[in-house]
Amino acid sequence: MNIRPLADRVVVKMVESEETTKSGIVLPGTAKEKPQMAEVVAVGPGTVVDGEEIKMEVKIGDRVIMSKYSGTEVKFEGQEYTILKQGDILAVVE
Repeated sequence: MNIRPLADRVVVKMVESEETTKSGIVLPGTAKEKPQMAEVVAVGPGTVVDGEEIKMEVKIGDRVIMSKYSGTEVKFEGQEYTILKQGDILAVVE
């Protein structure tokens, strides 16, 4: 079973951030910020808005930077994913 996003939605898996600061201080789970970098695992087909086709600009495997509190977090087959609109993706990391 797979997750297949609809319209201009993208399914991403968050990339774990560092657990220690540059100075070597270990951060507890409550002190960590929500990560903004993720890997794309599924992409919707795109959508049409006011008669204009909106193409998907990301593909599976891309690493992206997304808005900090965007999307909906879901748990599927023991893994945690975030489903968000393509417009909430700020950049592709190359």
